[in-house]
Amino acid sequence: MARNTVYDQFAEAYARHSEHSPANAYYDRPAILELAGDVRGKRVLDLGCAAGVLSEQLVGRGATVLGVDREPKMIELARGRLGEHARFEVGDLSEPLDTVPTAGVDLAVASLVLHYLPDWEPLLGELNRCLVTGGELVFSVHHPAADWQWFGRPDYLRTELVSETWPVGGEEVSVSFYRRPLSAVFEQLHRAGFVVHTVDEPHPLPELNELSPDAYAELSTKPVFLFVKAFLVG
Repeated sequence: MARNTVYDQFAEAYARHSEHSPANAYYDRPAILELAGDVRGKRVLDLGCAAGVLSEQLVGRGATVLGVDREPKMIELARGRLGEHARFEVGDLSEPLDTVPTAGVDLAVASLVLHYLPDWEPLLGELNRCLVTGGELVFSVHHPAADWQWFGRPDYLRTELVSETWPVGGEEVSVSFYRRPLSAVFEQLHRAGFVVHTVDEPHPLPELNELSPDAYAELSTKPVFLFVKAFLVG
């Protein structure tokens, strides 16, 4: 899994940023929740839960949530946010999910985290174990078309590590992740026993247009994130 200091050295600053940023608060999390649907009574695994903002929204909708993140500082922030209302554990998504019981999850959500993995097979194999048959996986990743265009890569069909700089906490922080073609996304899901139900490229929430017209225009007209809902069938 790509190592990024923004999530450990700048954990609190990143948590504040992601809680209110246009792309996260008005685009990514609303789309994830829309695809997740009615979560009342469901056991939900929040992969790469960070400081627990999405977990909190899932709990508010009636879910029982277990959040997993590789960064202890993020888990500390998530526990501080939700207390006893959810469970949070440190765990690397490229390693076995030892804290998650077999067939103990109805829904797994992965908000903007899978693109940090060089290979999805180990995690999807673990989700095959953790999810009940017919269980759901809802995730968002950087849009393959956006990454290919933004980084100007010569080979769209290649999966490769790329880096960009984000302003966080008043500093410029380098963040690395893997860009991959659309075909690689769906091939790995298929091999792991998932059937895709929905592929979405949604609009942001309308209220963003009043808060930040520029951000609203960009998120409404360009490929930024890709959202997928899939079911485990085997």
